[in-house]
Amino acid sequence: MRVSVTDAKGQLTDLVRRAEAGDEVILTRHGHAAVRLVPVRPAPDRKSRRALLEAARASAAAKAADGPPAARSQDFLYGDDGLPE
Repeated sequence: MRVSVTDAKGQLTDLVRRAEAGDEVILTRHGHAAVRLVPVRPAPDRKSRRALLEAARASAAAKAADGPPAARSQDFLYGDDGLPE
């Protein structure tokens, strides 16, 4: 939604509520976009940041699996006699 700055003066409370609800509110000056109203997101607290890090670590640990060692990673290319197949 686009509203001129002059018109926004009279309906600022309504525009703020709409922005908080997720609507895109752009204030214009002389027909050109000047300002966008966006809601302020609260900064995550220490406890929620810690929980996010722990979840990321657990996810990474679950995905990491031991595979063949790098020194033996190309053994499938060679036969029992050591020659290429």
